Amino acid sequence: MTRATAVRPTPVTAPATAPGVPGRSGRGLAWRRSTTPLLLVLGWELAARSGLLAAEKLPAPSTVLATGWRLTRDGTLLTHLLDSLTRAGIGLLIGGGLAVLLGALAGLLRIGDDLVDPPVQMARMLPHLGLVPLLIIWVGIGESLKISLVALGAFFPLYFNTYAGIRDIDERLVEAARTCGLGALARLRHVVLPGALPALFLGLRLAIGAAWLSLVVGEQVNAQTGVGFLMMEAREFSQTDVVVLGLLVYALLGLLSDVAIRIVERRTLTWRRGLRAG
Repeated sequence: MTRATAVRPTPVTAPATAPGVPGRSGRGLAWRRSTTPLLLVLGWELAARSGLLAAEKLPAPSTVLATGWRLTRDGTLLTHLLDSLTRAGIGLLIGGGLAVLLGALAGLLRIGDDLVDPPVQMARMLPHLGLVPLLIIWVGIGESLKISLVALGAFFPLYFNTYAGIRDIDERLVEAARTCGLGALARLRHVVLPGALPALFLGLRLAIGAAWLSLVVGEQVNAQTGVGFLMMEAREFSQTDVVVLGLLVYALLGLLSDVAIRIVERRTLTWRRGLRAG
């Protein structure tokens, strides 16, 4: 009779990443995403230094950075930047708050859908930047004009994504919550809000982009401060480096705001598992 020997199981370790999904470290991902912009800037610098790009038409990136450092040291850029951020923040708060309120009203209530959505659908066909002459008549050419343009630009993307996010929720989930005894407020908190959050974050990202675009136009109409005013003043004196600097500031503000929204979205929607690029 042979003695049975105990077989010790081999420990199995979980793979670092899901099958079929390549692992990507934070540093590697950041390097890959920054490769193309760095190559473009390098090509721009070489073209400007070699004379392929005229300095009065498009100065080199090093020249633009030197101008930015000079304006930062004397406080000029910071002053204009703070004024632009204030206008964008106020306009986004007004337009975004109204968009979420009306979008939720139209998405949750049938009477809200009947009363709110048709006029909004009609208004969205009008380019809000084309309303500048009418807005000048209505609110003047002061700060109200610039904030109104930002609010209009932020309103429509956030409204439609709020509306679509609520309407795309599976009705069976709402019925299941009602069957489990959840009241109206509990269903809003535990079913409607989590289901609509992905669309809300998308709408917020689009709204912020539209807000910066509207601010560029608004600050070129009788402004005394702001990045747009700085660019218009530089155009009068053919200071191309300052104009390009203003464009880069707007682009950087848009990028940073989008990255901030992505971070908040990733931390808020921890339960969501979307498709990853291979």
